[in-house]
Amino acid sequence: MQKMYKPARIAIIFLITAVMFSIYIVDLYRIQIYEARALDPYTTPPRATTRTINLPAARGNIYDRNGILLASGRASFDVMLDFNTMRPRGSRVMNRSILDLIYTTIERGYEYTDTLPITTGAPFAFFADMRREERRWLDAFFAEHRIDPDISASDLLAWMRNHYNIDYTIGILDARLIMGIRYELEMRFIISNLNPYVFARDVSTDFVSLLAERDYAGVFVERSSIREYHTSYAAHVLGYIRRMSPEQFEVLREYGYPMDALVGQIGAEYAFERVLRGIDGRQRIRMAADGTVVDVITVREPQPGNHVYLTLDIDLQTVVEHSLRTQINLINSEREIDASLSNEVIDIEEILIPGGAVVVTNVRTGELLAAASYPTFNPRTLGQDFGMLNLDSRNPMFNRATHGRFIPGSTFKMITGFAGLRHGLVDRHTTIGCAGRYMRYAAHNFTPSCWIFSLVGVGHGGVDMVRAMEASCNYYFMWVADRLPAEQGSSYQQGNILAGISREFGLGVNTGIELPESTGRLTTPEWLREAYAHGLVDHPSWSSALSVTTGFGQGHNRFTPLQLASYTATIANGGTLFEMSILQRVMSNDFSEALHTFEPTVRSQIEETYHLELIREGMLAASRGNEGTARSVFRNYPILVGSKTGTAQVAGRDVNDGIFVAYAPHNNPEIAVAIVIEKGGSGSAVMDIARMIFDYYFSTESAIMVVPYGQLVP
Repeated sequence: MQKMYKPARIAIIFLITAVMFSIYIVDLYRIQIYEARALDPYTTPPRATTRTINLPAARGNIYDRNGILLASGRASFDVMLDFNTMRPRGSRVMNRSILDLIYTTIERGYEYTDTLPITTGAPFAFFADMRREERRWLDAFFAEHRIDPDISASDLLAWMRNHYNIDYTIGILDARLIMGIRYELEMRFIISNLNPYVFARDVSTDFVSLLAERDYAGVFVERSSIREYHTSYAAHVLGYIRRMSPEQFEVLREYGYPMDALVGQIGAEYAFERVLRGIDGRQRIRMAADGTVVDVITVREPQPGNHVYLTLDIDLQTVVEHSLRTQINLINSEREIDASLSNEVIDIEEILIPGGAVVVTNVRTGELLAAASYPTFNPRTLGQDFGMLNLDSRNPMFNRATHGRFIPGSTFKMITGFAGLRHGLVDRHTTIGCAGRYMRYAAHNFTPSCWIFSLVGVGHGGVDMVRAMEASCNYYFMWVADRLPAEQGSSYQQGNILAGISREFGLGVNTGIELPESTGRLTTPEWLREAYAHGLVDHPSWSSALSVTTGFGQGHNRFTPLQLASYTATIANGGTLFEMSILQRVMSNDFSEALHTFEPTVRSQIEETYHLELIREGMLAASRGNEGTARSVFRNYPILVGSKTGTAQVAGRDVNDGIFVAYAPHNNPEIAVAIVIEKGGSGSAVMDIARMIFDYYFSTESAIMVVPYGQLVP
């Protein structure tokens, strides 16, 4: 009997069936796995991966001139999240794991990163003060998912609950917490160049161990470094570090900086960034699909940064800041009391001092010994205070010592006096009659007056250079400035003379200090024309009236306290303009080698030392003479002090700025001090600050607590 099923036919059928099944399996794999991975990176199970991480190098320390540690680095740990390792467990498990991680972090007292700009409590709303980066991220999120930018916060959260598959058994408040983390993770896909997700910074080893015990998928720990400040003073001088901005990255990327690098923002941290920063290490980590670490290879060990020693004396800095704050608070308290007793309605904010600055420099070297700006901030708590500081209308983050630009007032009279001496207009014995009001241009309705005229209705009478400095006679310096050499029919040359001498003394130019600084504003005929073109002044040409007002310290000049200190030091030391510096030395990271040592740098030398002797004689008279504007504080002071008070009239304000410059000792100067107090009233009102600084500098620290006012321990 013939067989119905031949073996060959059966084999062919099985072969065809096997081929078809193979084709189907391959196609299913292509459609469901391979193409799914290519088209949907959010849902594709990962394979084993290799990740290269940065090993931050320890940042170099910052010390003061006496070796006192001001800033250092401390090893720390950061908690990172990796979405590729988290997602294989599915959205529901991942969401529960994230919520547990959040509560674990909060319970241990740590903050975590959540930049979703929606409040975490009902009623939900977008942040009113959304930062630029937060706005950029949100716009990118809207664009990626074609969401209406006008959507309400509540509707967006409802959409995100569905998008992230958050179980409705989870309350809305907890759901919002989960959304914040999922949003952070997703933004790393939407904006491809974002830094890795640092969930929490600076966690303890105990917390690291706890995370390891709980075995959260996709949660790992990286080594990091935290900047610690060991003083609450010198905030503006030390500066701080933060993650670099995109603009900073464009500059620093060529030096090998990663996008998430912490870099100096202001002060010494900024100025010496590349000295303090070391060379980061690299580590390559291979992980299995479940997140298990398979292999760790250190490609490069981190190399610590070098150490910076500043010229700053932190003890002196402490005294300077304390003196500045104390005097401002004292004046403000007195004004508040007077306002409360007054029958008039007074806007208290209009009369209170908003801030000020003090700079102390070494007369013989140009080293910056102290620089205080008030109000200030505490570098040790800047992280938690940052938002509040930015809302303070007094701008405590602004460094008034290096960037504040102020009218010099009568402290400019030394420039005008020197100009008169250099051009032979006056000498030691030249006497000019102060009539109280300067009437030379009365026909043009320009009759500026000496300060004494507004008080008693008369002038100082006959005054020479020394007495004019002693009594701060405006009339004398108006007269000198008005008679400086001028081109026929024009006072153009007078402006250039005053500006030129100002530069010789360091005013209106960079001081040379390593810190960022403002050059201020030096009024020249050229500047006047440009300012007129921009609508800043009413007339494009230099005039006799401008010579007169500039001559006694008013007008358009604006100088920084740093420049005023350098100027005063140049007068004190006999005409040597030093380049200012805050860098004493740089030591290698192991302290074995000095990479840089400070050497005084002379920028220029004024030759007419005999003119400067007369200027200094006038400044000494201002402190000790019978009419000296600083005599109330320094007349009986045990150390001879050369000084000059200044009062600056600021347009639109009823209360003048107070300026005071001084040096000591007069016969052998060591330090120079410049003080500017906004709405201080006058230089006389703020010179107590200088006395407190001299008290400390020229006496022992323990003696300060017991020495009576105006006296020093021998």
